[in-house]
Amino acid sequence: MGRRQNDSELGRCAILSLLFMGTISCCMVYVCLSVVFNRPSRIATVSSVSDVVEDGGQEESECCRGIEHLELWGDAVKWGSDFKVSSSEDCCMACKSMCGGEDGPCFCDSWVYCGDKEACGPRFGECWLKKQKDALDPDRRDSGDKVMWTSGLVFGKGKGIFGLKTEYGVIHIKLFPDCAPHSVSYILEMLQLRHFAGCQFYRAESRGNFWDSEGNHIENAPFGPPFAVLQGTLEAIGSSFKDIPTEACPTIRRGSVAWVGSGPEFFISLANHNEWKKAYTVFGSVLPEDMEIVELIAQLPTKPEVWSNVNVSVLEKPVAFQFQRIKTGLGNLK
Repeated sequence: MGRRQNDSELGRCAILSLLFMGTISCCMVYVCLSVVFNRPSRIATVSSVSDVVEDGGQEESECCRGIEHLELWGDAVKWGSDFKVSSSEDCCMACKSMCGGEDGPCFCDSWVYCGDKEACGPRFGECWLKKQKDALDPDRRDSGDKVMWTSGLVFGKGKGIFGLKTEYGVIHIKLFPDCAPHSVSYILEMLQLRHFAGCQFYRAESRGNFWDSEGNHIENAPFGPPFAVLQGTLEAIGSSFKDIPTEACPTIRRGSVAWVGSGPEFFISLANHNEWKKAYTVFGSVLPEDMEIVELIAQLPTKPEVWSNVNVSVLEKPVAFQFQRIKTGLGNLK
């Protein structure tokens, strides 16, 4: 014979039901965001979650991150033996403070901090502020688990810019080492290669009638398809790729350059995607004057495909690109 549940039992059942429903909801959001960029096999995709409410584009907090167990060399502009701080973030901010305003030069473009109290001993808290001879090829003294230092880069206005050279023009991208240091480190390694076979854009989707020319979403319009993205891969044939850890995930804006998952698939956004809810590591941004090249590629002939039940547009002819070093300051991005 069954028995009637008492109040405490009903309460436990209600709590368990709510927990179950919450878990299912979280899983559904994750699956929807994954489907946006993932296609069959290991290639990833981007789509959108049309039923997520936009967050209003709130201002992002400032980043100041570095890479642990890495020691950068270079000319010291402030000696750590005479300058100690309480955290790697403070050391990074001290380096940033040596940039002369929005238009001034940066007298510091790299920092090194000793934050392991046991390993550092009397050097604990030392913050070395440095200037590299070539910020796109920083001088690495040592790395590995036994290295007690944490290091990072700071790119001032017109610095830290590299190019993706295509047959339609060069897309200049400003890197964000203070927000995505591991991602930027990988890009700097790629700049040292001599061949880039395999690096290409393979998916192109315009803004359609859903976003205006400034990337703003049209009221009451759907969120795709098309999804206003240009997607490709940043892995050259024959090179080894190690998954990039999740780093700063700000709101995706027009021009944002971000990883799909842990890479090497990536995308350039043609629009502001508040509906994606800060789901992707952003490691750079296309200079505004070069977005017309991105728009041009997004208008090239495509063919329809279905990736994980999402309709996408794949380029009939993938657009190959090469990495290009930029020696002089360009553009109006910091």
